[in-house]
Amino acid sequence: MALLDSAIVAYNYFVSLSLTQQVSIIVFAPFIYNIVWQFLYSLRRDRAPLVFHWIPWFGSAIPFGMAPYKFFEDSRQKYGDVFAFMLLGRTMTVYLGPKGHEFVFNSKLNETNAEDAYKHLTTPVFGKGVIYDCPNHRLMEQKKFAKYALTRDAFKTYVPKIREEIISYFKNPEGFNMGEKNSGVANIMKTQPELTIFTASRSLLGDDMRKRFDASFAQLFSDLDKGFTPLNFVFTNLPLPNYRKRDNAQQKISATYKSLIEKRRATGDVDPNRDLIDSLMTYSTYKDGVKMTDQEIANLLIGILMGGQHTSAATSAWFLLHLGARPDLQDELFEEVSNILKEKGTSNLNDLSYEDLQNMTLTNNVIKETLRLHMPLHSIFRKVSKSLLVPNTNYTVPAGHYVLVSPGYTQTSDRFFPNASTFDPHRWDSNNLADKNADEGTVDYGFGAVSKGVSSPYLPFGGGRHRCIGEQFAYVQLGTILSAFVYNVKWSLKGEKVPANDFTSMVVLPEEPAEIIWEKRKTCTF
Repeated sequence: MALLDSAIVAYNYFVSLSLTQQVSIIVFAPFIYNIVWQFLYSLRRDRAPLVFHWIPWFGSAIPFGMAPYKFFEDSRQKYGDVFAFMLLGRTMTVYLGPKGHEFVFNSKLNETNAEDAYKHLTTPVFGKGVIYDCPNHRLMEQKKFAKYALTRDAFKTYVPKIREEIISYFKNPEGFNMGEKNSGVANIMKTQPELTIFTASRSLLGDDMRKRFDASFAQLFSDLDKGFTPLNFVFTNLPLPNYRKRDNAQQKISATYKSLIEKRRATGDVDPNRDLIDSLMTYSTYKDGVKMTDQEIANLLIGILMGGQHTSAATSAWFLLHLGARPDLQDELFEEVSNILKEKGTSNLNDLSYEDLQNMTLTNNVIKETLRLHMPLHSIFRKVSKSLLVPNTNYTVPAGHYVLVSPGYTQTSDRFFPNASTFDPHRWDSNNLADKNADEGTVDYGFGAVSKGVSSPYLPFGGGRHRCIGEQFAYVQLGTILSAFVYNVKWSLKGEKVPANDFTSMVVLPEEPAEIIWEKRKTCTF
């Protein structure tokens, strides 16, 4: 009763004030509360130190969103490897470095989960019933279903298909138009997303589906891609054009997949060794006997293709830019491809096989170094299900908060990689940090054995139960793209230096304009 009386007195006092005074209180009260709350939080010894922020709710969203690695390093200098910050109403506890990788990636399923962290972002893009819109054990089985199309034997058949798509794109007037031009300028933020979606669809989804892909279909994937922005992360649905384009693209792409699935079922034309579509149609029955619906298979196909497209489009764009600034490395790569072909008694790039790609050390190290400097996702987080003690500290992360880890920060830190900001593929010649955990054993979460060790500073494909299953496919696709470029053209940057990171989307891309100037080599196919 006393509380109610106090509230009435406070209200009466408030309405007695002038309009200017009322507005001032409404505007400034949240800021005052925010500062008082942070002061009280700082007195606690069981919480990670909080990065100070002036703006309520938004917190550190601006410095984190504009330059996350700088934000992490500045915070580390002040607070250490473990700290917290406010991000759009969410308290994020960050643990930087390899120990942080262990803390987050090796956390138990009942302690943290990715589903609650990402579901509202991914479900409108991929669709219902797949990836994070299902229990974790379902996701593990979905990854197992997809692995039937990611075998060594499958990769052998993918290489010539990917190369055919690249050569076709080189010749296409909508691509490089090399059939008519000996040189030109390419906007790689247009060419690489198109090229990767065409090569991925041809290899993974097969000839029937590839025939349905054109520039307009690639645009649909671009519209879906725009569903992965910080705004989408906070607000799942808004009456904005990009949200409508996202939903329209999801419906059209999944309907296209579903129509082919239904056609094959009706005719009995299903061969599990033909492509990923047939593979999923054949093997997508869960352990409890429940079968994935055709709509869920279509949605999973979107998730798989987009996962690969993100990594390969960004990574191929970045290595073209870095190599554009390093003609010496282009020459080394050309020599590597030429020597492989010469040993086979040929000069025809079509003779380059999957096995040859495995033996191209510099080509693979260029991809590895590009992924080190430009990990596609700058931050990975999980929602905490029950209170967690941060190892070797007195800090507790309460249920409902988030934990965040950033392998991308670690991979670009001089603490772990000498001259970390320098693009140097030869750093991997004798110091293969990627294999650091090879002797730490494996664990199978349901989709095949993966390394237990996540304490390496190099984890471009993540770790633990959510480790990306497409790593080997990415190297096959990217290795084929890179070898096709260096054997057909020379290129340089159109601009003085490699563009900076653009962190405005969830995937780290080059700032535009990102263009290269190319000219044909004598060995060019055309």
